[in-house]
Amino acid sequence: MDSASGAGASVPNSGEGPSATGSATAAEDSSTAPPSRYESQKRRDWNTFLQYLRNHKPPLTLARCSGAHVIEFLKYLDQFGKTKVHILGCPYFGHPNPPAPCACPLKQAWGSLDALIGRLRAAYEENGGRPEANPFGAKAVRIYLREVREGQAKARGIPYEKKKRKRPTVTAATVVVSAAENVSVSASEGGDAGEGSGAGGVAQAATTAPTATTTI
Repeated sequence: MDSASGAGASVPNSGEGPSATGSATAAEDSSTAPPSRYESQKRRDWNTFLQYLRNHKPPLTLARCSGAHVIEFLKYLDQFGKTKVHILGCPYFGHPNPPAPCACPLKQAWGSLDALIGRLRAAYEENGGRPEANPFGAKAVRIYLREVREGQAKARGIPYEKKKRKRPTVTAATVVVSAAENVSVSASEGGDAGEGSGAGGVAQAATTAPTATTTI
């Protein structure tokens, strides 16, 4: 009897064990999920900018950082760029596919700088910065990026065009209105004259309403 009762008592425990283990495993997997590629890149960019501020002469704090310092940072990154930007005196200025190499400098492409500023702008606010004081959203930074875009477009002969939103096409329609024929409704035999005329009036009003037909 004791062995039978012991075996019976162990059944609920064995049923609860795997479910608890499964939920714990699921929670652990969710907590250890790796960050997305965007989040990882944003973290690296933020650490790079903070390192730049520490190495700045004189050293800068994030609270004293302005749009002008952000522009200095973008110009500093040009030395690591891989995009050929022809200078005005180069024979290949404005040539999208130069037939031979030249001595023009390599810089950061406008698209890379624009994406970088977007990530740093988000990282600034995620790390406690106030949106109204965000140096990466300063007007001077936007103007600088626009000048870089236009300058590289002329130098490389590759215009940057904004994607135009497709507007819905409006088709002209001709509306033909035809009046329905009046249908006379007579009162039922033996019915009250007033009631019959009222019913007929409602029916006639409903049937004489004009119907609109739309042809495309």
